[in-house]
Amino acid sequence: MDKTEKRSIRRRGIYLLPNLLTTGALFSGYYAITSAIGGRYETAVIAIFIAMILDGLDGRVARLTNTQSEFGVQYDSLSDMISFGAAPALVMYLWAFASFGKAGLFAAFVHMAGGALRLARFNAQVGTDDKRYFQGLPSPAAAAVLAGFIWMSLEHGYDISVVKYPALVLTICTGLLMVSNFRYSSFKEAQLKGKVTFFVAISVMLGIAFVMAQPEIMLFFVSLAYAISGPVITLVMRKRRLQGRKL
Repeated sequence: MDKTEKRSIRRRGIYLLPNLLTTGALFSGYYAITSAIGGRYETAVIAIFIAMILDGLDGRVARLTNTQSEFGVQYDSLSDMISFGAAPALVMYLWAFASFGKAGLFAAFVHMAGGALRLARFNAQVGTDDKRYFQGLPSPAAAAVLAGFIWMSLEHGYDISVVKYPALVLTICTGLLMVSNFRYSSFKEAQLKGKVTFFVAISVMLGIAFVMAQPEIMLFFVSLAYAISGPVITLVMRKRRLQGRKL
């Protein structure tokens, strides 16, 4: 075996840090499922939000440390499927849909299948899509809508016999939005390194304070507003294109 072959063998492996964060997100999704099976629904939804934080960190850490890899991309997608596709669907089913029978199974499956199709399409379009926008609702945002709704309902003691109907609609809608052609802002053009005005800094601090004061309400409505923003952005862009053609 020559030196070139030895070097190629030594280079094989995976980057530890970003994949460790992805594993943490995967475990959070798994823990959400097991918690829901045990009837600990508040713990389950908090685990989903923790998975969102870890999922947001792994890609950024990989870029900052120059440790991106094709393995990491595929592993991240598999983790997202569990944490943001299967986990929210199963938690929602166990919490609210068991009494619906087949209708509940269908609604939960729509969300899970939407998450799988969304991730498959995202992987297929890597490097060719517009970096400013996501096509379809991102799976973490879809999971946040369901997890936030459950958390808010539990925290305020809403009657499950009443909220299970809007929960059914939300679950089906998130699944369909993930496979839609609506455009969602990726916020990748946001510049965090530059200077901002004092007003912007105060606004950010107040926003964080509001979220910390009522996390279950704020997280639900922020994620819901983002889910609604896709159809709005798409319709506005389409209207502008039509006006441009007329001119």
